Amino acid sequence: MSDGKPNPNSRHSKYSIEGGKLVRKAPFCPNPSCGDGIFLARHADRWSCGKCGYTTSDSEE
Repeated sequence: MSDGKPNPNSRHSKYSIEGGKLVRKAPFCPNPSCGDGIFLARHADRWSCGKCGYTTSDSEE
């Protein structure tokens, strides 16, 4: 089952603490069907939602 290694995709790895405040490392999906809590996945040249398929390229941001 588990090989003892932490999962790099776990929910706590999507946040960091800076100056005593919780900061998101990745944006949420803007699609209303997904809403807050569904992160966009980082790829080499784009951000992508695994739930609805929403994709945006880095040049659009």
